[in-house]
Amino acid sequence: MESVQAIKQRFGIIGNDSKLNRAVEKAIQVAPTDISVLVTGESGVGKESIPKIIHQLSHRKHGKYIAVNCGAIPEGTIDSELFGHEKGAFTGATQTRSGYFEVADGGTIFLDEVGELPLTTQVRLLRVLENGEFIKVGSSKVQKTDVRIVAATNLDMLAAIKKEKFREDLYYRLSTVEISLPPLRDRKEDVHLLFRKFASDFALKYKMPTIRLTDDAVTMLLNYRWNGNIRQLRNVAEQLSVLEQDRTIGSDRLREYLPDVGKNLPAIIKKDKSESDFSSEREIMYKVLFDMKNDLNDLKKLTLELMKSGNVKEVQNQNEGLIEKIYGEPETKYEERIGEAMEVMPIPSEPARTVEQSDNGQDKYHFAEEIEEEETLSLHDKELELIKKSLERHKGKRKLAAAELGISERTLYRKIKQYDL
Repeated sequence: MESVQAIKQRFGIIGNDSKLNRAVEKAIQVAPTDISVLVTGESGVGKESIPKIIHQLSHRKHGKYIAVNCGAIPEGTIDSELFGHEKGAFTGATQTRSGYFEVADGGTIFLDEVGELPLTTQVRLLRVLENGEFIKVGSSKVQKTDVRIVAATNLDMLAAIKKEKFREDLYYRLSTVEISLPPLRDRKEDVHLLFRKFASDFALKYKMPTIRLTDDAVTMLLNYRWNGNIRQLRNVAEQLSVLEQDRTIGSDRLREYLPDVGKNLPAIIKKDKSESDFSSEREIMYKVLFDMKNDLNDLKKLTLELMKSGNVKEVQNQNEGLIEKIYGEPETKYEERIGEAMEVMPIPSEPARTVEQSDNGQDKYHFAEEIEEEETLSLHDKELELIKKSLERHKGKRKLAAAELGISERTLYRKIKQYDL
């Protein structure tokens, strides 16, 4: 068995990071078997090197090696690409075509971006993994294939499973052995080494002197986050090699090629996000309605004070905070705005009269109850509308609808009876 260092040199893998070495070591150990392997890591970390190592060190090395980018093939044609199709299976199928699983029989298929596969294709792939069988599009004949599958993804597969975008059984079938490659920001000691290799390669390619970095530029290079990982580092090295006349690059010049440098502080991400846009809309709607209700209550309080007192200055002094909340900044002319309100709603001329009844015996402030009633009706309508939408969305399944609405199934059942749904 070849050493890790020899394999890295053979396949052009640069770096001495312990996590990188462990990933290569696992690839060497698993290669002689037919175990399915899932390679994980961020975009641009070099996941495509691991399947090549596994194929070349296996007994299938003389068979075909086919790399398929699942995210680049349209959903409508991916089944045909992977499994083939019969003549006339769909519009444009003028002849029978062999898919990758048929062509690569006895070899290895590398499924890059496997997390992008449609659910229908995932079912077909699971069958291949379990018993080596597949059916061409438009055919009823079961065919056999002996293919080793190595998959790769930059997605959080457990999150994709939770969102029902990836089959859990397929995930565990693919990830019999999982090999994870570290991001470049976790391999700081390899960053400058990789940059020098890329700079040397581009100097030979473009027949010009090699780009070199000053000490402060090297420090900037090491501290940069590298969201695009090795791919981004290679692009920066190529741009510098082609565009810069001065072959010694300082930090000021390097900064022009690094987007958002100095803005790479960790971001706080709320993980417990609602999985449903509908839930978010419902929360926003409730918040708006409750804010409106609070504003109306504040207005009612201020109005009652004005009607009882009749003294604008006194009301202003006693309710300065409340008026500021309703009407805006402290410099707002409260007297003018309150005066406008009083013109619309005259203040009674009999201040000694404290009985809150009009001459006909009706409560002078009955409008407050009317406003409250309108709010209640509005909330009632919105609640009814939300329940109807949720039930329609989940085709009458009360358990799913209750979970989405954030209430118990028993409460939802009671409301269904209450609203006669």
